[in-house]
Amino acid sequence: MLQGIELINCAKASAKQGSAVAAKNCGYDNNIGLFIENLNKACQQIGVDINELNDLITDQQIAKESRKVLEISPDTVSDL
Repeated sequence: MLQGIELINCAKASAKQGSAVAAKNCGYDNNIGLFIENLNKACQQIGVDINELNDLITDQQIAKESRKVLEISPDTVSDL
């Protein structure tokens, strides 16, 4: 079971998938209550207040995931 900043980082990476998936990914299996409790403690230790798991999702993450990438390349190798 992850603790401290490792727990926060893992939970943040899994936050969009929900508490059950985040708990499993962080080593808590089906013990979601203990996962949330330890996550809250870890966040308090670094001065971050969260009300729910989704509070860990930052605006930067949202922007990065929603940006659209347009690839531009020639149609053929001879058009380089």
